[in-house]
Amino acid sequence: MPTPSNLPSAAHVDPREILEQLTSDASPDVGAAFADLVASYLARAASGEDPVSTALDPAQLAGMFAEPVPETGGPLATVLQRVARDVVPESNWLHHPMAMGHQVAPPLPVAIWSESLIAALNQSIAVWEMSPVGSSIEGRVIRWMCDLAGYGDTAGGTFTSGGTEATTTALLSARNARFPDAWEKGMGGRGTIVCGADAHYAVTRAAGILGVGTDNLVSIPSRDNRMDVRALAAQLAVLVGRDAGIIAVVATAGSTATGSFDDLSAIADLCEDQGIWLHVDGAHGASALFSTRHRGRLRGMERARSVAWDPHKMMLMPLSAGMLLMRDARDLDSAFAQRAPYLFGEGGAERVRDQGRRSFMCSRRADALKVWIALQRHGRRGIGAMYDHLCETTHELWRSIADRPDFEAVHEPESNILCFRYVGDHTDTDEALDDTNAALRVRYNRSGHGWITTTLLNERRMLRVTVMNPRTTPDHARSMLARIAELALAPRQGAS
Repeated sequence: MPTPSNLPSAAHVDPREILEQLTSDASPDVGAAFADLVASYLARAASGEDPVSTALDPAQLAGMFAEPVPETGGPLATVLQRVARDVVPESNWLHHPMAMGHQVAPPLPVAIWSESLIAALNQSIAVWEMSPVGSSIEGRVIRWMCDLAGYGDTAGGTFTSGGTEATTTALLSARNARFPDAWEKGMGGRGTIVCGADAHYAVTRAAGILGVGTDNLVSIPSRDNRMDVRALAAQLAVLVGRDAGIIAVVATAGSTATGSFDDLSAIADLCEDQGIWLHVDGAHGASALFSTRHRGRLRGMERARSVAWDPHKMMLMPLSAGMLLMRDARDLDSAFAQRAPYLFGEGGAERVRDQGRRSFMCSRRADALKVWIALQRHGRRGIGAMYDHLCETTHELWRSIADRPDFEAVHEPESNILCFRYVGDHTDTDEALDDTNAALRVRYNRSGHGWITTTLLNERRMLRVTVMNPRTTPDHARSMLARIAELALAPRQGAS
């Protein structure tokens, strides 16, 4: 393998040639060529006629791109041809109506086009003077979301890369509030974080990152896929009794496995009684605030001190667009303790405008701009209608499963996530069905017909769908069931 000292010398490139390329690539024709490529993909994916995902294995995909770094550039038309040939067809087509896999959105078209504007302006939202309009828009979008959450005038927040960063930042704020000397002196084995058994792994990760330690993470068992409030009350009494230094209780609104919502009001009651910080991981489910039909699932969230929320999930934004909301913005101001006079203002309004001091990131994209543009285009009611549609399609799938003896749904969906199980003629053991369902998921995805995921519930292997595409209908969902059943029966019929 070449080393830096024996790499071939690059041929001299005339700077004027580079400038000519820059000028040419900035033309409307080039922009239109990229737009045509994207629009063609969107149309083909929406038609549902192509495979949902690649049939190639990891080695085959890696081989397609096994090449040295290009020494000289080539015509842009050739580059785009390669992208159209090798990149687009072998990617996951999230805009395909049969794509029902992970919690990754098929982005709203207006947000897709916004990405090129965000990249062209390339504003850094860490510091107001580096992005005066972008910072103002982020502040306004955060204010809109705080209003939806029921927070008052003292609330604030920041955009993040996603729910993991948002939850970690919230727990950092909670840690500093509970142990004000932790930033300088560390934790030294102090402190406890409490969460549900179905909490996102972000909570465990935060416990390790913040020095609390995963051994000091207390998991509350679930009842019907939600945190058991009675078990939480009993555990809090024990922890408070031995002065365990509770940093926060983390509740979940829209769990990853089943899309379930913890009883936020009851959990808030317990936290308020003991003066404990309540953080709500609403990365998936907080967008229910846009829905008049589903926002009741979030009752009590307004009493949390912090909320994680991912517009790149149920608001259908492109990756990445996460948010952290704080009931009192001062809690977020105290999360990070660095001084950087070469970047940040030292007091007054500048502390609020310079979002970099509230965030892990210094280089921060103006991701709030695409959310702002999408809300200008669709409005609160439009986003809410899409949320309702995705949930209703999932509920229709649940009804379809109830009508079939060869499938079994293990919960009624509260959002757009449903776990179910192929059970055939009910003669196989649970262990055999675990293997069957795991194999069916692989075979189904490789068939190109659709794309689903899998998970474990109560130590049993489940098939799992997440309906993220507004173009997905109940007929598509029923087609998915029919195809899985065909694959399950094919070996018994001697098919390959």
